[in-house]
Amino acid sequence: MSTRSRSNPGGARVLDMGEVLPFGERKPAWFKRPAPGSPRYRELRGMIEGQDLHTVCQEAACPNIGECWERGTATFMILGDTCTRRCGFCNVKTGKPTHNDPLEPLRVAQSVKKMGLRHAVITSVDRDDLADLGASAFVGVIRSIRRFAPSCKVEVLTPDFRGEEMPLARVIAERPDVFNHNVETVPRLYPLARRGSRFLRSCRVLATAKELGGDEVVTKSGLMTGLGETREELLETFATLREHHVQVLTVGQYLRPTRDHLPVVRYWHPDEFADLEREAYAMGFESVAAGPLVRSSYHAEQTLERAAAR
Repeated sequence: MSTRSRSNPGGARVLDMGEVLPFGERKPAWFKRPAPGSPRYRELRGMIEGQDLHTVCQEAACPNIGECWERGTATFMILGDTCTRRCGFCNVKTGKPTHNDPLEPLRVAQSVKKMGLRHAVITSVDRDDLADLGASAFVGVIRSIRRFAPSCKVEVLTPDFRGEEMPLARVIAERPDVFNHNVETVPRLYPLARRGSRFLRSCRVLATAKELGGDEVVTKSGLMTGLGETREELLETFATLREHHVQVLTVGQYLRPTRDHLPVVRYWHPDEFADLEREAYAMGFESVAAGPLVRSSYHAEQTLERAAAR
């Protein structure tokens, strides 16, 4: 494979289309973040580990974990740590899930209360093995948080439920403050990055969530850059999401977890993310967060506040 390269703003290497960045190559300077270690962070980590809970913040080694936990936001991953799908970018293990913990919603809610969270994000692995595709677990967590921590905003980040309306309707009936389902990438890259998923099916999930939830539920979705998509493809994807009534958008840089995962084609510069954010607002999104380190739940409380203010 050729190693010819060019530079984008800021000096980061960009390979020609079809080429990839070697695993382990030094990342651009804008990815540097201080390691978490504040007393608040250590306290929250101890609480979570003591309850034997999973957070995406820890599982994905999110660079924003310290900042988000200090702000009172955390993302819990329910239904175990084994996924029934194998996405090319995701570091969650794939296999036959065995997790079955009827007390998990209670333990999550009690942790939310003890942590004093203002905004809790609840996500899960794909559970295509379950009759309800995991919907009842989301219902249980929402109800438990409403009971034990009623002042905490609840955001759910769900799988696509294989496009079935009944599991989705059960979740929306609990009126989460935010319904989030990430499309992750542009349609062209779905066969490569999201095996087992379909772009338009995900869009329909988001549109149905808005239809069922009305003004009480804010809809949200997110994408990654760096897998080989073009600016034009991203903007077309943004437009499709708006057509499906998505209100909040997040856009961040993909970082390769291991050599076994999809390679990074290039690192998008912060100025390019700023451009994408401006374009998204021009399309009518109510709240947009775009940047190299932005993740789906990054500044989740603040993005919800911006959406509510419009």
